[in-house]
Amino acid sequence: MLRFLVLTSLAAIVLAEPVSQPKFLEDIGARVVGGEVASPNSWPWQISLQYLSGSSIYYTCGGTLIRRGWVMTAAHCVDTSRTWRVVLGDHNLIANEGKEQYKSVSRVYIHPNWNRNNVAAGWDIALLRLSSDATLNTYVQLANLPPSGQILPNNNNCYITGWGLTQTGGQMSALLKQAYLPTVDYQTCSSPLWWGSTVKTSMVCAGGSSNSGCHGDSGGPLNCYVGGRWVVHGVTSFVSSLGCNTYMKPTVFSRVSAYISWMNSIMG
Repeated sequence: MLRFLVLTSLAAIVLAEPVSQPKFLEDIGARVVGGEVASPNSWPWQISLQYLSGSSIYYTCGGTLIRRGWVMTAAHCVDTSRTWRVVLGDHNLIANEGKEQYKSVSRVYIHPNWNRNNVAAGWDIALLRLSSDATLNTYVQLANLPPSGQILPNNNNCYITGWGLTQTGGQMSALLKQAYLPTVDYQTCSSPLWWGSTVKTSMVCAGGSSNSGCHGDSGGPLNCYVGGRWVVHGVTSFVSSLGCNTYMKPTVFSRVSAYISWMNSIMG
């Protein structure tokens, strides 16, 4: 059995007029385990990543707006050829609340070292070039990114954000959720009773007790409170195959500070 699972979701939203209530056609995850519904647009850099298939739009992953024309997400979310759509200012996936901005994706940049057959090797990060720049306002803002190489201490205050279930086997939540996920330092997370050699120095661990990420949270941000502001330190990558909320198997993220140089080389 695989020791870890990537967290992509396949929840479908039927295309419809804004006044209608589309339905999720499949329910295979997309949850923040534990936590609570976030205040609308309280994480204004969070985006929902969707793709077109036939006459339906499918929600699949989260992501982070890092420049007006650029979104950061996980490589495993976008390593297949699809017609992608990014929704900015989203809170309720199945309702148009008038705050959303819908952007097509003109190009996908996946880290050249990414290997879909070896997620544990790392490099699970990608950039999406939007077809047009986001309009920044109260509901849509840019994330703060860490300086290159910065590593957070053990137990730093962080929150994972994403859409999804409140419990295994439950119904998918249409509303953005948040869950407290303090960091676990590399020395602890890479110890034999935790993740061992599966975890690399280019990753960040967070949680491992009562809350976690799960399917559909992939690509979304790990929001950490550093220096008096929220900074996105992680891109949600994988969890244990034993279960999303397995003790001493915290959610694993791509460490954003390990990829600053690469992202700058792409975005210019």
